[in-house]
Amino acid sequence: MSLTIALAAPFRHARKERLKKNEIIYYLAFDRHWMNIEQANSLISRAAEEGLIEYEGDMIKPAFDVSQVEIPIGFKPSSAIFERSDPYQDLLGRIVSESGHPAQAVVSEMNSLIQKEFDGNLRPEAAIVILAKKYSVGFEDMLPALRDQIQKR
Repeated sequence: MSLTIALAAPFRHARKERLKKNEIIYYLAFDRHWMNIEQANSLISRAAEEGLIEYEGDMIKPAFDVSQVEIPIGFKPSSAIFERSDPYQDLLGRIVSESGHPAQAVVSEMNSLIQKEFDGNLRPEAAIVILAKKYSVGFEDMLPALRDQIQKR
């Protein structure tokens, strides 16, 4: 969520629907001192990968409604904004916490499922969804990210 807030801030500040890449970098790195130039470039690249921004020529437009994003007073993104979440690991953690089984047992069960039930023809992302369903752990919100992860491989 802080990625969305950090992206919304330059557009709100400039009161514009489109900004050039260098305007966003200037705002993030020099105006607010939230990050350095390299990190600002990385943030823009990540936002494009996640579909949060769209390029229209040399202009960047947010793919979300900037007016709906609340920017807290004194907001400064943490370093966690640069970390990419792994949906597989997130779902594994969710299964471990909700089922009470240790992570090693869940991974072992997943590997057994892949090898014995599917002869090695099942991806870990699909196997973890099957286990989530088995343990009645919600996984629907993670399906798009899991699909993306499979497609990137």
